[in-house]
Amino acid sequence: MGAPGLGGQGGNRPLLLLQPHPRPSSPSPAQRSLTRLPRTCLARYSSDPLSLPAGAPTSWALWGLRSMRALQRALSLAISHCPWAGWGPLSRSPILGGGVWQHLSEAAAQGRETPHSHQPQRQDHDASQSGMLSRLGDLLFYTIAEGQERIPIHKFTTALKATGLQTSDPRLRDCMSQMYHMAQESSSGGLLDRDLFQKHSVGHTKIPFCLQSCVKPLTYAISISTLGTDYVHKFVGKEPSGLRYNTLSLNEEGIPHNPMVNAGAIVVSSLIKMDCNKAEKFDFVLQYLNKMAGNEYVGFSNATFQSEKETGDRNYAIGYYLKEKKCFPKGVDMMAALDLYFQLCSVEVTCESGSVMAATLANGGICPITGESVLSAEAVRNTLSLMHSCGMYDFSGQFAFYVGLPAKSAVSGAILLVVPNVMGMMCLSPPLDKLGNSQRGINFCQKLVSLFNFHNYDNLRHCARKLDPRREGGEVRNKTVVNLLFAAYSGDVSALRRFALSAMNMEQKDYDSRTALHVAAAEGHVEVVKFLIEACKVNPFVKDRWGNIPLDDAVQFNHLEVVKLLQDYQDSYTISESQAEAAAEALSKENLESMV
Repeated sequence: MGAPGLGGQGGNRPLLLLQPHPRPSSPSPAQRSLTRLPRTCLARYSSDPLSLPAGAPTSWALWGLRSMRALQRALSLAISHCPWAGWGPLSRSPILGGGVWQHLSEAAAQGRETPHSHQPQRQDHDASQSGMLSRLGDLLFYTIAEGQERIPIHKFTTALKATGLQTSDPRLRDCMSQMYHMAQESSSGGLLDRDLFQKHSVGHTKIPFCLQSCVKPLTYAISISTLGTDYVHKFVGKEPSGLRYNTLSLNEEGIPHNPMVNAGAIVVSSLIKMDCNKAEKFDFVLQYLNKMAGNEYVGFSNATFQSEKETGDRNYAIGYYLKEKKCFPKGVDMMAALDLYFQLCSVEVTCESGSVMAATLANGGICPITGESVLSAEAVRNTLSLMHSCGMYDFSGQFAFYVGLPAKSAVSGAILLVVPNVMGMMCLSPPLDKLGNSQRGINFCQKLVSLFNFHNYDNLRHCARKLDPRREGGEVRNKTVVNLLFAAYSGDVSALRRFALSAMNMEQKDYDSRTALHVAAAEGHVEVVKFLIEACKVNPFVKDRWGNIPLDDAVQFNHLEVVKLLQDYQDSYTISESQAEAAAEALSKENLESMV
């Protein structure tokens, strides 16, 4: 599928949606194409010019922690306001368990090959060039595929079971459900290909751009992780300045106001590896940034670095001002600190790798791809606090008021946005407003918060007009299962009658595949058993995870009256009914072996 050129006029703008193991919700035909396995995506296009200059390159990438079914649905309503967006999982992949996860995460972190990391006919450009696969999705697929272009579902499930996991494990329910839907709709005969195990990009998410000021919170987080809060804040403050970001100004204590202004960022740069030379300092920070990006693209633009040095008169003035006010630690070379600051501003990322960095902040300092703990919890907390109060230049107050999320903007048109415990986002749209922030980026952030209660002070319980994708997709269903089984356990026939009249499925199962009839039979509640078999006509042959049917439980606990009821009911339960139930059971989402 083609994508518009960076310099073209008008035309379509790409929208990238990365869906992390969503929960099934009876999708419409248009939405079914979205229902994929973990870390897959949909590409669509939008042609609304947003009343801004046409042809401006605009890219978005997000990585998220929770199931984003609701976010996906509502963002589709805002496509005309959303030039490019995507998200993916923050937590460890639910399809990785035990040794498989450990092996793959270590290989991903170290950039080495797995035993079966080669695919003769289909292999991306980076893998063919370097002979290694850095993405966990590719590592998972090639570890199991053994050089084949596709692998059968049963082979994948067998590999899962070899790690000690079962397909009925509640932690794998989302993954199993998506695989089930894929097998039902696919014409490949139950085969999985590589695209189902990785994110997919369409458009310009892989175009590198310089971080510029977006590197300031990352550098600050690194300094806090390595040096500690108390030491760092001897040299830089925590308050918004109320002045332009490049103003020659200090607070009442004679130190820069915060790490998000140029003076504060220069001082923070001077604190990193003070006993090392300039090359070692830069390599140290670059290695940290690579870890935060999960070994995705992090580069360096020497042309930008040289330009910064040649045209950075204002920053040189700030440096000499800081030196005159003795703001640097003793023995620090001011010019070396400025060089490192210019180098860090010239670090390149893509929307994809930048969003992983943001997701690392959203995930408490743990990289969502490698699972490595990169930053301390203290560093993440301090960084997000300062991004919230000082991250958007002179627009910080309004951004905190209208959006209420930690963010950092840059003159490159980038916005690094963090939704704590949910997702990280990197936006790129170079058209800037008068304050130096991306106009489209701010527009998108405001639209996002208007649709979802991500604002720091949104009411999470009584906000009826906004969606909350942080709530588990199956929360309501899980609650009904608990209520149903508890009513059966306590012998509350009136509650069961109320549930039945509300069209509740009286054969719902818990994580052990036990139904209300199992519970009532085990407890010996005769009236409950009578209601379930006479009024609700539930299936008496459902087996729990240990292979027991309700009659087995009644026999085990010596409830003779219940045993007699169930035996009579089983005799009258027709063969055709039991066969229909068995067929329905075979199609259960929790039983993938029916697809093999």
